[in-house]
Amino acid sequence: MRPRRAAQALTARLVRRDEGQVSVEFLGMTPLIIITLVLLWQFVLLGYTFTLAGNAADEAARAGTAVPEGARAAACQQAGLDKLPNAWSGEVECTTGGGYVKATVTLHVPVLFPGAIGFPFDVKGHAGAVEEVKD
Repeated sequence: MRPRRAAQALTARLVRRDEGQVSVEFLGMTPLIIITLVLLWQFVLLGYTFTLAGNAADEAARAGTAVPEGARAAACQQAGLDKLPNAWSGEVECTTGGGYVKATVTLHVPVLFPGAIGFPFDVKGHAGAVEEVKD
């Protein structure tokens, strides 16, 4: 009976010694958790920028085909940046000819917060459409 009581006392002392261990381990892991969340958020922004660039290029090419030939470049330029959120900036390049309108939209990838500093590279979206309006 005595060895059992001694084992229980030893176990109770060991448990009491580890009481704050979970808190210490969580504090040690907190920077790693935060860095992981920041990287995941940056990848979400990068993916969303690819989506925006592709959609803006589609809109630009479609708008460029629906107007007479003299106004195609201006309509393409305007439609390429028209529906972008304010936090994303970029350029639109439109080429016409041969019955085809091509649009290339270049967007700057934000770092952590849209509208903040930019990522070191840009995202390009390309689209093309056949002319609908003939002069």
